[in-house]
Amino acid sequence: MSDSIKLAVAGLGTVGVGTIELLDKQSDLLMERSGKRIEIVAVGARDKSKDRGVDLSKFEWFDDPVDMAKNASADVFVELIGGSEGPAKNACEAAIAAGRHVVTANKALIAEHGTALAVAAEKADVVLAYEAAVAGGIPVIKALREGLAGNRIQRLQGILNGTCNYILTTMRETGRSFDDVLSEAQELGYAEADPSFDIDGVDAAHKLAILTSVAFGTEVDFASVHIEGIRHIAVEDIEYAGEFGYKIKLLGICERTAHGIQQRVHPAMVPEEAPIAGVEGVFNAVVTEGDFVGTTVLEGRGAGAGPTASAVVSDIVDIAAGRLVHAFGVPAGALEPSAPASLDDHSGSYYVRLMVDDQPGVFAEIAAELAKHEISIEGVIQRSRSETEAVPVVMTTHETSEAAIKEVLSAFDALDAVREKPHMIRIESF
Repeated sequence: MSDSIKLAVAGLGTVGVGTIELLDKQSDLLMERSGKRIEIVAVGARDKSKDRGVDLSKFEWFDDPVDMAKNASADVFVELIGGSEGPAKNACEAAIAAGRHVVTANKALIAEHGTALAVAAEKADVVLAYEAAVAGGIPVIKALREGLAGNRIQRLQGILNGTCNYILTTMRETGRSFDDVLSEAQELGYAEADPSFDIDGVDAAHKLAILTSVAFGTEVDFASVHIEGIRHIAVEDIEYAGEFGYKIKLLGICERTAHGIQQRVHPAMVPEEAPIAGVEGVFNAVVTEGDFVGTTVLEGRGAGAGPTASAVVSDIVDIAAGRLVHAFGVPAGALEPSAPASLDDHSGSYYVRLMVDDQPGVFAEIAAELAKHEISIEGVIQRSRSETEAVPVVMTTHETSEAAIKEVLSAFDALDAVREKPHMIRIESF
């Protein structure tokens, strides 16, 4: 048996360069922990001439990642290109077909093709590893798949996107608008020039679909994730949340219900005393509920060169040490269909903000609609007259169904006294 394991690294962006630097700096430590010398033999990216701040001259260069996956003299193909289709997908499929293990940080690829790739990997007797695809440096995949293997997971909730968490944290701390804070996040490099992937919830949904599969032993089902972003969150919503004793977070939630497995990504109000409420800025967190272990909380940096490279290398070390496990915790052929539950079957409490004409009888109309839909108010805030003569009526409800709250919001929207489309945010208990 060889005393070394050879890597081909496709993609030399922030994570790719971070991985190369970590492998170089920690080479002795990694050899002690894996029992093998880990060495890069090939690299590749779109632009060979670009200065990336690391010496790549000692590695074989490939312009085409599929060619690298097929022909590099490597045991492990490390895919750090990104994207659910095209070169990343084709290269991973080629590497598996060539009998090479695959390590990837590509959440979109795993969320949309993870089941098929896992089936192919097991047929080829190689590993598909993707710790870096979810929550950066937090070892959440290993925690779910191995550390919590003795538990049935009932529910998982997480802050899975650092960009959104930074925006919501900064809005609360400074009172600035969403657009203003988003611009700052782009200047600081926390948000892309086109931030829609993050702020519209897609990035978090990719990660949630992966976590759901590992937690519940189901096929990855990204298409069944309900997705809402944070564009509609206003500073006043954050302020009212504080008055009610909550913070607003973009959460990814999956849970077993009587109707099936529910997956949803949306802004939520969480109690200020909940552990996840204290996770601020660019940090991520995942909270799990297991039948024997109870509640566990994992928190850390969800992105960046160092944390993500740390996760990539953890998978490489596992392969080098011979710790070969099923990608989603059970044989790929044993993954069950996800049996998705409709969001209409969800029950919970809700925050509702209305902008209404300040005139007699308006609150009575609101109360009548709530009574008609059998929704009771837990708390209410009503402000005095403003210069525009439209005033906010803000309320939280006792537990009700998603279907009922949607119906009452539609009824509110039809009232002549309601000036704006009603705002709703779900309230989550921890």
